[in-house]
Amino acid sequence: MEIRPYQPADFGALDALWREAFPNDPPRNRADRSVPAKLAMNDDLLFVAVEDGVVIGSIMAGYDGHRGWLYSVAVRQSAKRRGVGTALVQRAEAALRALGCPKINLQVRSTNAAVIAFYQRLGFAVEDHISMGRRL
Repeated sequence: MEIRPYQPADFGALDALWREAFPNDPPRNRADRSVPAKLAMNDDLLFVAVEDGVVIGSIMAGYDGHRGWLYSVAVRQSAKRRGVGTALVQRAEAALRALGCPKINLQVRSTNAAVIAFYQRLGFAVEDHISMGRRL
C-alpha cells in the first residue's frame, strides 16, 4: 500500500469510496463539491491510500495556522482492519506537523462508537466541547 497526495485521476475512485464510506452524508459533503474546494486551497493536504492501483482510502486535512483538522477519513470496507486508516492519519499528522501545527482536531458523530474507539487508540481524546455550526 502507498499513501500519496491526491491526483485528479483519482477523482472517480475517491468519489466511489466516499459514497461507500459516507452513504448518508448530505450533498454538500460529497466529493464533487468537497474535492474541488479543497484543491483550490493548494495546500497538498488531501491524500489517498492506493493498493494495486486501486484507491482504498483517503484523508483530507486542513491547517489554518492555529489548529489542524482531519476530515473525510475513509477506508473501503474490503480494506478495513488492515492499518489503512492508521497509516492515513499518520501521514496527515506528519504533513501537519511539518507545517508547524501544534494540535489536531476532528469531529465524529457521537453515535459512532467504532470510529471514536479508533481515534482513541491513536491517542485522540474526547474533549469537553460543544460543536456548533452555521450554514452559509
